[in-house]
Amino acid sequence: MRADEPNNQYFKGAESSHRRAIYKAMGYTDEDLSKPSIGVVNTWSEASPGHAHLRQIAEQVKAGIWQNGGTPFEFGTFATCGNIAIGTENLKYELVIRDVLAASIEIMARVHLFDGLVLLSSCDNIIPGEIMAAERLNIPSIIVTGGPMYPGRYKGETLVMPDINEAVAALGTGKACEEDILAREDYVCPGPGACPVLGTANTMQILTEALGMSLSGSSTAPAQSSERLRIAKRSGRRIVDLIREKRKPSEIITENSLRNATMVDIAIGGSTNAILHILTFANELGIDFNFEIFDEYSRKIPCICNVKPNGEYTVVDLHCAGGVPAIMKELRSSLYLDCITVDGKTLKENLSSSRQEVDRKVIYAVKSPLNKEGGLAILKGNLAPNGSITRTTAMSKNMLTFRGPARVFHGDREAYEALKEGKIHEGDIIVVRYEGPKGAPGMKEVMLSCDALVALGLEESVALVTDGRFSGFNRGPIIGHISPEAMEGGPIALLKDGDIIDINVPERKLSVDLSVEEMKKRHKNWSSPEPKVKDGILKIYAKLASPPEKGAAINTREINLGFDSE
Repeated sequence: MRADEPNNQYFKGAESSHRRAIYKAMGYTDEDLSKPSIGVVNTWSEASPGHAHLRQIAEQVKAGIWQNGGTPFEFGTFATCGNIAIGTENLKYELVIRDVLAASIEIMARVHLFDGLVLLSSCDNIIPGEIMAAERLNIPSIIVTGGPMYPGRYKGETLVMPDINEAVAALGTGKACEEDILAREDYVCPGPGACPVLGTANTMQILTEALGMSLSGSSTAPAQSSERLRIAKRSGRRIVDLIREKRKPSEIITENSLRNATMVDIAIGGSTNAILHILTFANELGIDFNFEIFDEYSRKIPCICNVKPNGEYTVVDLHCAGGVPAIMKELRSSLYLDCITVDGKTLKENLSSSRQEVDRKVIYAVKSPLNKEGGLAILKGNLAPNGSITRTTAMSKNMLTFRGPARVFHGDREAYEALKEGKIHEGDIIVVRYEGPKGAPGMKEVMLSCDALVALGLEESVALVTDGRFSGFNRGPIIGHISPEAMEGGPIALLKDGDIIDINVPERKLSVDLSVEEMKKRHKNWSSPEPKVKDGILKIYAKLASPPEKGAAINTREINLGFDSE
């Protein structure tokens, strides 16, 4: 496509005068409207450090678009920070944002007839929502992530947000000092960007690059760096080329690139939430992808990333150590190197052009890894027939096999209060249920009880299982995403205090010592509780969301609203 060629028939000729007139009202010229029209999706917000700097990033993106013969149209959409809602029931809205965000971008891009998109975001569910929109629209698109914030420093120590979360969870127990927490809060987040650990935000920034949807080497550059600004400008230039090349997301996000992202997630010991997102990306394009793929790679791919919460360093250190290209170089014998990327090159070509020296304190070699097995495991058994997920690199080795009596709670807050009141004892297994996609609804992160488990020093003697999910910050012997969930009458709904649960991560088993007959008897006497939410978006989500093993999103390809044609 030439720079002076009309981007599409919708802006050509007198019959399109009504469209051009609207844009001319904002200062666009005929020359501008003859170029490719590119939506710049900006999730800038004063409510989240992960997005607070994106105005400046967007300016660089638009400059790059202008430079390369395109016309940018910036528009805003929303972004949340789940850390604000910790301790409240409103945390259940966090996962649902993917579907709402994707729909908002879909609508804007369709109505305004954009030829391509540049999508800016930084955090947990925002990046996945944007990728879902790009897949659904299937027009040339590139993701520009906001990068990690720099870590805080307090009295000579590195300080990150999970340190505060865990300390707050221990308040009132004598294990945390209020004065110290209040002092640390002034230093923990020194500026914009995603919290610099391998939580869900940075995991998804990294996996966006691994998928090929953001420029090679871009995902770990610090938020407040000139490098981040240069990446934005390069991305703006690149989207114009992608439009000219007619390169669509469906050519970049393939089964093989999803497998690459999965391997990278396992190698970094990434957030368990990444599994939900990868499965959802596959569903959006009708690609067959399942839990077993994650477990297959977790047995083959070692964890090589020494970054919190699995290790000692931060994501900023990871960038200085070589970033995602260095990680993928370590994995190259397993990766699908012919996958195309938004750079316009194959993964093999991208890795061949990367020359940065690797810091082995941060990125280990595959032959001498941080952990021999990968960072994630899928457990099944009579307690989780359809599967469950745990982050093996964030728990101690002596907790990989654990057996104990169930302590059953109907929600995160109940379990948290029991922990703080000293009602949980060594050897117990906490069961937090009715926190799944339909039960919460929204598949809430079980953060209060998980943080308290670590803050109270019980992570070596108490485990936790749930049909909810976890924050990427969380660590310890925790198993989530149990499916079927309690609200669907899954086995977790049938548990009683004292039932013996058996966790065996090496054998990938999660079971309870109950006979088939006893479970049938209990199920016959079980009835679904009243929904916790009876209106609004959560009611819609609870009705339409797929189960965790399919991504826990509203799968628009499969849902039947009762009026589909036969």
